Amino acid sequence: MKQLSILLAACAFVLAACTPKEVAPVASQSRVVEDGGTGPYKVLMLEDPSLEAHTIFAPQNLAPFGKKVKLPVLVWGNGACTNSPWEHYLFLNEIASHGFLVIATGYIPMTDERYRGPQSTSAQQIESIDWAIAQNADKDSPYYGRIDVDAIAAAGMSCGGLQTLDNSADPRLKTIMICNSGLFSNPAGAVPGMPMPDKEKLQDIKVPVIYILGGETDIAYGNGMDDFHRLDKVPAFAANYPVGHGGTYSKPHGGEFTVPALAWLQWQLQGDQEAAKLFQGDPCGLSQREGWTVEKNALID
Repeated sequence: MKQLSILLAACAFVLAACTPKEVAPVASQSRVVEDGGTGPYKVLMLEDPSLEAHTIFAPQNLAPFGKKVKLPVLVWGNGACTNSPWEHYLFLNEIASHGFLVIATGYIPMTDERYRGPQSTSAQQIESIDWAIAQNADKDSPYYGRIDVDAIAAAGMSCGGLQTLDNSADPRLKTIMICNSGLFSNPAGAVPGMPMPDKEKLQDIKVPVIYILGGETDIAYGNGMDDFHRLDKVPAFAANYPVGHGGTYSKPHGGEFTVPALAWLQWQLQGDQEAAKLFQGDPCGLSQREGWTVEKNALID
């Protein structure tokens, strides 16, 4: 009996030693959104003291990530040049729950109240990229060795899409995603404070790009589709869902816009060939999903 007890104790010790300890991200303040998302990794929306004026969506437990599985990065710019992702956090949280580190421009929305502070800038997306790369290399960081620094995407909605296009020449980007946005054909319609690159800026894009728009009632529809039709040197996809400029970001788990956004990132940053079927083929999977209309250039397939 004594020998059995010793054996059981030894087995318990071995199991405890082999079970990876939980590794939590650093947070000066945080909030769990929609039970952490529907993906396999429950997410915490947080503010890290080492990255001012940014909101991070990270797995609550970073232990599953390391040598075999790493976290691709999405840096996000908000609509109306808002310095808080208060309109987009459901959408971003859901994406992160599928194994992404999402870093949004601006202060964490600890309540659902509208943000009314100063505007954001394009440079904040670059700060997000710099921070992620530095954290991955810092042995004292919980993110050390857990981030895929070769799988970084920039994205944004409306003004945030313009900020993304403003940063599109950054060589660290593997793909970009432009939501309810596009470079202005007529700058007279711009809101003060928006970055205003001209259409020549599209020549800076060297990576695959997707435009996710709200159909013909989206005020950015004309600009976005004009951008798309000018892109013939990189794979480009345009997806329209008829909800207008506001998208579906505030719907549970980000609503219908999450479907192509997540699949695009899974394909481009995680190499998910099942997700690629939403965009490849004739007809592609997204075109067969109710409500969506799509266009793609010849470089997608």
